[in-house]
Amino acid sequence: MECGTGGSAALEIRVDNVQKSFGDNHVLRGINLSVERGEMIAIVGNSGCGKTVLLENMIGHMRPEHGRIWLADHESAGSPLVDLSTLGEPGMDRLRNHWAVVFQGNALLSGTAEESISLPLLLVKGFDENETKLRVRRAVVEVGLNPDAILALKRDQLSGGTAKRVAIARALAMEPVLVFFDEPTTGLDPESSQLIQDLIAKTYQTVQDGYHRTTLIITHDKDLLYRLRPRVVMLQEGMVVFDGSYPSFAQSESPSIHPYFELMPAFNDSLH
Repeated sequence: MECGTGGSAALEIRVDNVQKSFGDNHVLRGINLSVERGEMIAIVGNSGCGKTVLLENMIGHMRPEHGRIWLADHESAGSPLVDLSTLGEPGMDRLRNHWAVVFQGNALLSGTAEESISLPLLLVKGFDENETKLRVRRAVVEVGLNPDAILALKRDQLSGGTAKRVAIARALAMEPVLVFFDEPTTGLDPESSQLIQDLIAKTYQTVQDGYHRTTLIITHDKDLLYRLRPRVVMLQEGMVVFDGSYPSFAQSESPSIHPYFELMPAFNDSLH
């Protein structure tokens, strides 16, 4: 599946010369990145290269020391880009109404699966209890789970793969325009990883206003890249060293890219 942009140049995210340090550790050293609405992008690179820090800046959990990050405001006509540095929490909440983030650790509540999925619908979207219950059950079915079997289970009763599916169901229930996935297959067995890859592809194929759902994935998963064929952005030492198609990435002989690609873990080597 080669992931395109739906034929439009409308931007969902723009990152301009973003720099971020922690003391003497310069994690992001001038990142420039544009994401068109409807794209699927995988951000890859060795541990410590800045992938998660870039994500945290894009979702507003951190602020860059230099540079700007712009995201589309889907509550305004034409979905114009807005500079995150100009927004307080109310402004960020306007943007977040149209996002979903699937964190590496899933970030499920300590209560039941139903509570984890329903709380954002009640508190963020403002749906009543009946509408929330309908959306929760529909989202759980979308990720291939049985609502009657899963919704009453507590977080600690869920397997790793099932917990990830619940986290994706929570994202889908919000009907987001933009989804961020942070290491969605890390720690999962091969069967669960393939299931999550399929779910990411399914959520991406959902069309809104003529677009695919914009999808940004932080990953180390070579199988995911092979199967989903996203645009690949590779970070190294806080800088973008590759930005292009999956085939170009996989075939690159660059001394920055080739050794990393060869060492990326793959459960199914027959795919590559």
